[in-house]
Amino acid sequence: MQLSDSFFDKIKKKTNVDKDTLISLAGKLNEGNMKDPDVLKDIIGSLSRITGKEISKEREEKIINTIVNDEVPTGKIENMFEKNS
Repeated sequence: MQLSDSFFDKIKKKTNVDKDTLISLAGKLNEGNMKDPDVLKDIIGSLSRITGKEISKEREEKIINTIVNDEVPTGKIENMFEKNS
């Protein structure tokens, strides 16, 4: 899937995370086993540090369990960054 620069601009505006950082994280995701809680914990921690947003252990566990148990909602990724989402 080809993502446009405007997509990355929307993400940066909302999160202050630039395209290069996102591409780096995507590489980390591709290299890791997304069913491994330790890999997910590392990625969540990286995202937390990059965005400057703390995440509680409870929320972290909920995210990990959602991913490991294939309960991630489907839909267009672009919709995640709209104001009403």
